[in-house]
Amino acid sequence: MKFARRMERLGTETAFEVLVRAQALEAQGRDIIHLEIGEPDFATPQHITEAACAALHAGYTHYTPAAGMPELREAIARDATQRRGVAFAPEDVVVTPGGKPIMFFAMLALVEAGDEVIYPNPGFPIYESMIQFVGGQPVPIPLVESRGFALDIERLCAAIGPRTRMVILNSPHNPTGGILTRSDLEAIAAAVRTYPEVIVLSDEIYCRMIYEGEHVSIASLPAMRERTIVLDGFSKIYAMTGWRLGYGLFPPGLAPAIARLMTNSNSCTAAFTQMAGVAALTGPQQPSEEMVAEFRRRRDVIVRGLNEIPGVTCQQPQGAFYVFPNITGTGLSSRELADLLLNEAGVATLAGTSFGANGEGYIRLSYANSIANIEKALERMKAAISKVHASV
Repeated sequence: MKFARRMERLGTETAFEVLVRAQALEAQGRDIIHLEIGEPDFATPQHITEAACAALHAGYTHYTPAAGMPELREAIARDATQRRGVAFAPEDVVVTPGGKPIMFFAMLALVEAGDEVIYPNPGFPIYESMIQFVGGQPVPIPLVESRGFALDIERLCAAIGPRTRMVILNSPHNPTGGILTRSDLEAIAAAVRTYPEVIVLSDEIYCRMIYEGEHVSIASLPAMRERTIVLDGFSKIYAMTGWRLGYGLFPPGLAPAIARLMTNSNSCTAAFTQMAGVAALTGPQQPSEEMVAEFRRRRDVIVRGLNEIPGVTCQQPQGAFYVFPNITGTGLSSRELADLLLNEAGVATLAGTSFGANGEGYIRLSYANSIANIEKALERMKAAISKVHASV
């Protein structure tokens, strides 16, 4: 089979590959603790599931407008306006099956071959994959452990220039759990405003999973509403990963172009899923708040345990549900340690290099698992790494 050359530029998301390897070991009878996949281990709140079932019985089984059903776009606009402190209208919203289409469509609509796109590294691997696929020029900016894994703001601002078309931000950040402060965002916004053609893609999918500090959207800063695409969705905060329901908040005039890309690809997002989204936004928020509180407890357990393992140090993440410990003291590379933990200890993690070259020296663990399983995983990790040290 002869593939188009652009397929050579298309990357992947390693979490799903490791999940397959872990499940293959489970099929052989191995006990595997899953800390690799970025998925809440909570059930979707009951009122959301019931709303979807009611919608199915009521006939919400047909095509919808490409940009999303009016009632969901209105609910999203109201929620986004309230949470971010800047006005969004329903016509600024495009609903998609998951959050990834927002990244893809934004780049397809705006990035020409050779345009520079600035993005965090380590970072969500689909950023770099999509930049390369559409022919853009990736410009990685490192996250600095000494700054709590915030972006190197000085380096980012210096990288913005006449060839820059897009700046991708992610706060809270996957894989590190770091956040961008208001002063960070103000500095970035000042640099962006220098170049009229630069657009910010702000991935805020974890914005309601913050343990210290506050979430600030760059869209709320002066003159940035019309320069910012906000990516958000239901997968994380409502434990709806399999529902495939995301959305973008677009500058005026851009949403129709994104809706046209929806028409040419997915046609629309499932109607009953959208009705579940309405219920999620307008119904009780207590289940989500309880989930975040539990993630905070798990975070404290896993950070404390990782710092007790020889050769491992771990900063406390401020948001999301990931830790990104420094493992250079083990003497192993990121990939070597991730393979060792899976094959020998039965703990599925991700090598830091799954998130870019600057992830070398780290691994990512998701603490979207029970405290009992996290504690068991920590014991296994400590034993496996101690064995490596003893053999040196």
